[in-house]
Amino acid sequence: MSANYDVVIVGGGVAGLSLASALAGKCSVALVEAEQSLAYHASARSARQLIPSYGPPVVQELTLRTLELIAAQDAARAEHVLSPRSFMLVGDEAAVRDKASGQMKPISHAEAVELCPALRPDAFTAAGLDTGSFACDAPLLLEDHRRRAEAGGVDIITGARVHSAQRLGSGWELGAGQEGFQSAVVVNAAGAWADELAVLSGVEKVQLQPYRRTAAIVDVDHPLPESSPMVAAADESFYFRRDGQQVLISPSESVPSGPEDAQPHPDDIEALVARLNAVTTLGIRGVRQSWTGLRTEAADGVPVVGFDAEARGFFWLAGQGGYGFQTSSGIAELAAGLILAGQGAANAAPPAAGPASRTAETLAATRWSIRR
Repeated sequence: MSANYDVVIVGGGVAGLSLASALAGKCSVALVEAEQSLAYHASARSARQLIPSYGPPVVQELTLRTLELIAAQDAARAEHVLSPRSFMLVGDEAAVRDKASGQMKPISHAEAVELCPALRPDAFTAAGLDTGSFACDAPLLLEDHRRRAEAGGVDIITGARVHSAQRLGSGWELGAGQEGFQSAVVVNAAGAWADELAVLSGVEKVQLQPYRRTAAIVDVDHPLPESSPMVAAADESFYFRRDGQQVLISPSESVPSGPEDAQPHPDDIEALVARLNAVTTLGIRGVRQSWTGLRTEAADGVPVVGFDAEARGFFWLAGQGGYGFQTSSGIAELAAGLILAGQGAANAAPPAAGPASRTAETLAATRWSIRR
């Protein structure tokens, strides 16, 4: 016998968890995750940095709203998700100029070397700095969403891969693991598997593409000072940041992949270590751990959020690319409003004036209704 809910969210990464948290107490919700633990794939492999100047304009607007929402919650708790950490872009004049956007401001070569003395002065000629960027305690944020969701009555079921999905009257019927679910709305927050879930549900794909992105924690001869910014190459060949006495590094690759439990390629790490030892004085001498996640994107790089225009009750919450954490709370706020309004929930309020409505207007101009 199937359990009945207003909304079933498929996917327990930051997208699904943040939406579950936003909907908690406003309607009946179940969240189903294929893996035995939540946030197993891309959400467990984040760079843990929220950068308002990173991504297309829609993403930047959602990032600002996410920062506002998390900061408001931080004010009410002892442990903070956010802590200030600037983001610096380095490269040649043309590359930095092309990549700098939003809140990023140009700084002099001397200022850049002062901020990050580990950079060899001859390795770059121009730099930009985003001082509105923040380090993100991703595990704390995920746990806070889980706690808020469960406190609001959300049922979270792990180890429950969706194996069947079909329209049933005015709603949906899903089989996941050993359980059955009926709901008015199915939310596709399945990350790299979002198009696969659509096909299983008889819904047309939106041509999402997963891309590999690798990172590693390395030991160094010269640790970065606590005040160091996160540093990225404007040509997207690397980024690095402090991680205690170690350093997190990434080759920033975007290699197309199928949906999978992605694993790092040792050659990628070796080439990156050689590159960073050439352009910095870090003195990387060993790799402690490495991992690869999948960043899933639509062709235009804009998150896919909204009801499918051709499949009633099927809601897309996918394609966040490398912006999952930095847009998560803003997107969840929007998605919850759309779902509650679509359900005719009595407590669904119209968008308020201010940042939330500005963000709503930005996303409305892209795809609130998929394939509209």
